[in-house]
Amino acid sequence: MRILILGAGGAHRTEASLARAATSLGHTVAVLDALGWRRRLQALAPGFLRWRADRFRPDFLLYTRHAIAAGEETLRRMRARRDSAFWYFDAASPLPDPVAALGRLVGRVFVTYGYQIEAFRRAGAPETHFLPQGMDPELDRPADSSPARYRCEVSFVGSGQYPRRQEVLRAISRVCRMHIRGPGWEDAPADLPVAGGRVRGAELARVVHGAAISLGVDALQAQRAERHGGTSNRLWRVLGAGGLFLGEQVTGVEDFAADGEHAVWYRSPAEAADLALRLLSDAGLRARIAAAGRAHALAKHTYRHRLELLLAGQGYTST
Repeated sequence: MRILILGAGGAHRTEASLARAATSLGHTVAVLDALGWRRRLQALAPGFLRWRADRFRPDFLLYTRHAIAAGEETLRRMRARRDSAFWYFDAASPLPDPVAALGRLVGRVFVTYGYQIEAFRRAGAPETHFLPQGMDPELDRPADSSPARYRCEVSFVGSGQYPRRQEVLRAISRVCRMHIRGPGWEDAPADLPVAGGRVRGAELARVVHGAAISLGVDALQAQRAERHGGTSNRLWRVLGAGGLFLGEQVTGVEDFAADGEHAVWYRSPAEAADLALRLLSDAGLRARIAAAGRAHALAKHTYRHRLELLLAGQGYTST
């Protein structure tokens, strides 16, 4: 099958991981950078994108959220007489208007957070399925070394514009040596140990290598409503990089990574700090969980596994 992935270009983007997964399944794949071409060509971009799509002659169109940069009419013409799906990765609540519009236009939607299923259905996309992100074995693999600036006991990589994260980060930073990295931390409170900015692509594996524990903290309170175990790709990327993941528990998440076996889950800031101290005191336990987590992700949770379901029109179930 010929698959066209329409979204954003770049080696660090999820679209590139999806292209590798589709190629591993035996498909012919191209990525069309709707976001980049819109920025470069402005008003000329829709016609150019239609031409590129027609030239490739896809059997299946896979949209990510940046596909909307092509414009609704362009997308409508592209998908005429072609099978298609929209895979939405973000935790946004409520759904941004352009995202809801893309869901209505495509009709078949896959979401990485189960609580968004009803939101898309209310927005006019009745065929909405739960499909979490996964790991990319080519990108998400252990680093051989890391520079001294990445050495710490606990590392958190994520955006800083979500105040909800601060309580957990503060609780852990009080009891151990912690680094925070990511965009949006310029105006962070002075007591949060921000150590750097955005981390892209394979650089994450070096950050994971430098830390004894890699932390996950959900951005939005809406994520507390999760019932399917939906989680960001931080889990899969850390497991792929061979790290020990300490993350926030939501209903169903242990169907993906068992507590104390593949990862460790906390239920409050105080428990997160206690678990961090306990894990830091036992290097053997950390190594066993990290190794088991990586093996588990490779066996069951790669983008290849996810794409097989998507192309079959199926969502994820733990059975």
